[in-house]
Amino acid sequence: MAKKSGNRSKAELTGQIARSRDDLALRLNRVREEADLPKKIMRSVRREPVPWIVGAIAVGLIITAVVTRKKKVVVDVARHGSKTKSVLLETGFILGALRVAATLLKPFVVKFVAEKFGSYSLPRRPNPKGF
Repeated sequence: MAKKSGNRSKAELTGQIARSRDDLALRLNRVREEADLPKKIMRSVRREPVPWIVGAIAVGLIITAVVTRKKKVVVDVARHGSKTKSVLLETGFILGALRVAATLLKPFVVKFVAEKFGSYSLPRRPNPKGF
């Protein structure tokens, strides 16, 4: 493995060490470039953007399809159909009647509240301009 350096001069050994260091630095740089995945991806996207865009759209569609997938709910209409319809009809009628009543009673309620709580209101401050 190790060569015998019996008759080599100091200058030869120093030159050989320098060449070995340069060779090692070059190999290390090559390994770093090969391991730099983000740089490789960026270079690939710059060279061929269309496959990357198509791939990104496909991944987005797949993720959207998986996330927005709905669970199927089976409702037995024959058993509960008529009961549900009558309850919905009653609820709709009651809510409609309450809305009409609230519209008709609103002026009376506002007048009553104003009479009862009008004395508790804060006194008005005069306008700073004197108007």
